[in-house]
Amino acid sequence: MNQTLYFILLIDEIQRRVMNVVKGASTAAVWLGLHNYCIMNMWLWVSGEMVCYHNWAPGNGTTQENCKLENRKGAVQSGGDQRWISLPESHKLNFICSRE
Repeated sequence: MNQTLYFILLIDEIQRRVMNVVKGASTAAVWLGLHNYCIMNMWLWVSGEMVCYHNWAPGNGTTQENCKLENRKGAVQSGGDQRWISLPESHKLNFICSRE
């Protein structure tokens, strides 16, 4: 199996796991560990890695974020089609942790 195909399959498996976890959340969305680096209009994981997979809901994460009032973080909707959304960091949500 070539590396590109393996990477795509791995990302799909991670997304399936995330979707299964967030279904049981007690909040409308769940923090993913994404933050917006406003100066560059880039989304990064809390580890500092660039985001190479995107599942943004329409109108979220793909345009310049308004960070003047508050920093923006990435969350996944716990219902519906479970797309990613951009929210102010002051929102109180469940969150996802991973183990390595």
